[in-house]
Amino acid sequence: MSSESSNIIIIATALAYFLLAVAVGVGLLFPRASISALQNCRRVMSGLIAALIGRFTRARHDVVDLGAEGGRNLQHWLGLARQHRLFFSVAAVAVITPAVLALSLHQYVGIGGYEESIQATDPVILSLLKGEQLVPPAPLPPEVFMTREVELLRPALGSASRNWDRLDAEFRQRLLAVFQVMRQYGYEVALLEGYRSPERQDYLASLGQHVTSAAAFQSYHQFGLAADCAFFLNGRIIIDERDPWAMRGYKLYGEAAEAAGLAWGGRWKMMDFGHVELHRPGTLAHGR
Repeated sequence: MSSESSNIIIIATALAYFLLAVAVGVGLLFPRASISALQNCRRVMSGLIAALIGRFTRARHDVVDLGAEGGRNLQHWLGLARQHRLFFSVAAVAVITPAVLALSLHQYVGIGGYEESIQATDPVILSLLKGEQLVPPAPLPPEVFMTREVELLRPALGSASRNWDRLDAEFRQRLLAVFQVMRQYGYEVALLEGYRSPERQDYLASLGQHVTSAAAFQSYHQFGLAADCAFFLNGRIIIDERDPWAMRGYKLYGEAAEAAGLAWGGRWKMMDFGHVELHRPGTLAHGR
């Protein structure tokens, strides 16, 4: 159930409780007025039914009479309220307080953002996410991202952002949990690119669909909710999917990412094994 639906249900419940409490209170304190009100309701219903079957004239007179009688009843109740101000004030506080408490406490029930995202399922991932805040690894030397091998597979990677602080906080923790799981398999994962500016996104799109088919703001990179990663071994970035060791790592990486509630690019028609993203409905219309 969404946060918006929960809020509607709570508000409707609070309103129903308020109306019921008022009705019961009025019935107990002013039985005559309550009987009169019920009689008025019955007469209104009778008038409406009469109108439906063609007795428009009589129904109109009934409604006019009821309006005058209702006005007299309202004046009577207002007079009682003025005479017993203290009692009515205490009763109003008693009626409204439970509803106000329910609404005020509701804001602490959910954790913002998690309701709309894919939930982690793996016990190891869950334990990591529930534990201490995971810390990003030490940055790698910039030159390892600018070799000819890397440039062929990832154009313009040297100018990419690898600043962990520019990633969404929830996404960052999930990605770091994946990194930690991969270390258990003997793989050191390197962040190739995290946040990507709209200008850079358009530039990469201009290089062709083999790089990306998403223009500015059609990618989760612009919202800090996506990352491109590869493996680091013996001082080199290993991206080549023809490498059996790297390909095994990508499959393990994809399994760990999905267990952490992330979408993995290895499932796409145009596969991108190093790409992961955290889906937030409404963040972007389409694209990656």
